[in-house]
Amino acid sequence: MQTSSLSLSHRPATSADLATICGFPQSAEELFFLFPKATFPLTPEQLQRAMDQRADATVVELRGQVVGYANFYQWAQGGRCAIGNVIIAPAARGQGVGRYLINRMVDLAISRYAAREVTVACFNHNVSALLLYAGMGFEPYAIEERVDHQGQRVALIQLRRALPVG
Repeated sequence: MQTSSLSLSHRPATSADLATICGFPQSAEELFFLFPKATFPLTPEQLQRAMDQRADATVVELRGQVVGYANFYQWAQGGRCAIGNVIIAPAARGQGVGRYLINRMVDLAISRYAAREVTVACFNHNVSALLLYAGMGFEPYAIEERVDHQGQRVALIQLRRALPVG
């Protein structure tokens, strides 16, 4: 576990964290950004199924409270790690938690997988996340058409960041 000047720390997620994380999405739209295949409200069972199919589920804590969550939905030694299921607790948004979480996931991609690239996917309506990723050096490289839960066309923007080799 490491800490930052914001009193943030991170650790592997556990089943005891699931109920807290499930409370983060405040609407069906927010849940769609986090986990498009889930149904609102998010349940620990839905999140556990996702965790079981993914790698390195990680939480961020602020003063001992879980305030952020992410994992890898793709991971390959010496290749690409794709960060998914990124969510920040509503009360902790705008305080640097998202930046801290993404930096820790990038660190994990480098240290555990010697990754050469990290990617994220973000829906066009999620402006705050798009701006965060762009500010952290992620660049768009593809756009996919998707349909949200209301049947509306949305764009899923794929972003990537090259990592130092060696």
